[in-house]
Amino acid sequence: MDYKLSVAPMMDWTDRHCRFFHRLMTRRTWLYTEMVTTGAVIHGPRERLLGFDDAEHPVAVQLGGSDPRELAEAARICADFGYREINLNVGCPSDRVQDGRFGACLMREPALVGECVSAMKAAVSLPITVKCRIGVDDQDTEEALNNLTDSVVAAGCDELIVHARKAWLQGLSPKENRDIPPLDYGRVYRLKKARPSLPIAINGGIRTIDETKEHLSHVDGVMIGRAAYHEPELLLSVDEEIFGEKGPVADAFEALEAFEPYVAARLAEGARLHAMTRHILGLFTGRPGARAFRRHLATEATKPGAGLQTLRDAITHVSRSGGPFEDAA
Repeated sequence: MDYKLSVAPMMDWTDRHCRFFHRLMTRRTWLYTEMVTTGAVIHGPRERLLGFDDAEHPVAVQLGGSDPRELAEAARICADFGYREINLNVGCPSDRVQDGRFGACLMREPALVGECVSAMKAAVSLPITVKCRIGVDDQDTEEALNNLTDSVVAAGCDELIVHARKAWLQGLSPKENRDIPPLDYGRVYRLKKARPSLPIAINGGIRTIDETKEHLSHVDGVMIGRAAYHEPELLLSVDEEIFGEKGPVADAFEALEAFEPYVAARLAEGARLHAMTRHILGLFTGRPGARAFRRHLATEATKPGAGLQTLRDAITHVSRSGGPFEDAA
């Protein structure tokens, strides 16, 4: 089987600039948009919210919502934009999401999630996937995840992506919900064993290629979140290590060189340099000069008129000899 590896949808992070840069380092990794609500898709500025460069493919859109009719309409709009997959968010624990009756609180309403999946499946021919938690609050994780799985499978769900933590909707902030609830990878493995024909991907706390390979011996896919964002050089080895193919660039320096035409084009359209360079601050972690690289971009890229030379100047701080993870300067 062609295992699937993806970078998780992350609010305020995985915008089109971030995704374009990630794609420069890996051809095979699936990329996801930030979550976008059905109301925003239907009534908001669609090009700004949903527009992307074809070079980002394969790219999926993540929707937040709980009204089957609205999700069907949003799915049709996203399909027309050219996305390869539509993912339903059943895992976000933020108060704003709860107030809108979507995200992780939908773990309590598996029948409704099934209706949402069914409506989207009827509206578009794209794969419809669901990203969920193993449960919320005091739910029994065996029962909660089984009930959700039964409902979405009956509705035609094409893949389930499971963040292997509970979400505590009362008492923990969204940030705390990413770290404090303990990881239970075994629960996801048991689900896969019970549902061998259902493609299942695992998410949560996965930081390395070695960890990814271990998970892929139990499930069909791995979704990496913060590790891929904070240390994007992780993506440089994905194509070779996971798919047995040569990656598109040799190192982070080559990736930045390939990024320049995109940056120049967006600058010409009026975008600010910082909107793009904020996603690359994690490059060169552990390499001499990495701190100076970050400092230069953090201070200079935010200034009016900052352009390609600002990025090039930042790169000059980084040592090209040796590799990452040596003593940082």
